[in-house]
Amino acid sequence: MRLQHYFWDTNLVASYKETRNGLIGIDYSTKFAPWLALGCISPRYIYEQIRKYEKERTANQSTYWVIFELLWRDYFRFVALKYGTRIFLQKGLQDKEVPWKKDPKLFDAWKEGRTGVPFVDANMRELAATGFMSNRGRQNVASFLTKDLGLDWRMGAEWFEYLLVDYDVCSNYGNWLYSAGIGNDPRENRKFNMIKQGLDYDSNGDYVRLWVPEIQCVKGGEIHTLWALSNAALSQAGIALGETYPLPVILAQEWSRYINQKPSKRDHPPRGRKDPSDTPRQHKDRGVDFYFSRNKDLS
Repeated sequence: MRLQHYFWDTNLVASYKETRNGLIGIDYSTKFAPWLALGCISPRYIYEQIRKYEKERTANQSTYWVIFELLWRDYFRFVALKYGTRIFLQKGLQDKEVPWKKDPKLFDAWKEGRTGVPFVDANMRELAATGFMSNRGRQNVASFLTKDLGLDWRMGAEWFEYLLVDYDVCSNYGNWLYSAGIGNDPRENRKFNMIKQGLDYDSNGDYVRLWVPEIQCVKGGEIHTLWALSNAALSQAGIALGETYPLPVILAQEWSRYINQKPSKRDHPPRGRKDPSDTPRQHKDRGVDFYFSRNKDLS
């Protein structure tokens, strides 16, 4: 059983906070989502097992964060309960007019992992091949679709619905509303920088090489910005942009500052372990201080 393995056999839950943004392998996160989505395990049982683990072995920020992920899941259920079918509407929960595009060529490039942006393409190809994508990947490809390409967020949500092995209607549409900036998130203009994200979480490019083999001969973090390489470097790697691998469908201005930048030595920012008493009261990275504030109205 996955829970037995992740909690009791390997103690992986005790380092969840440090590994949860991983991209390769099966143990960087709990992977409970498919079983939760199909009703094979209950969030209450997971919660009870975490509390038991904390009592018998250790309680730290990692065990706390697993509980928080369950709260995040429950939050989207309450959103769906409150707003009903509004979670499926183009204007979202804010009834906001956004000039979304419905460009089939751009959408096909996104869903097929042929955007010319390697970090996006790797994630989309993993989804197509396995029915799964990391949480970090989901945030990035959703941001790319809505904020960089300006495509209707529902196109992405429906593609996820079609492919995800852990598809859950509340979590899927709730997270897409959140990414598109038309949910309850007060930071509606949040936009992920695809190059920075690639360098932060796949600094050596190993994840990209795994899923985009036609560019695997490019060494190091330069794989995230192929268009910035010299013709000689591309030729040496056996790449002809526009032929063997697509030219980028878009080049965002903010990406330029990260071209030729040396990636960090870690595949994600260091996240030191802390005592349970250091448990954060707010989660500003997800706007949860807004969501769970008693002084805020979610309407």
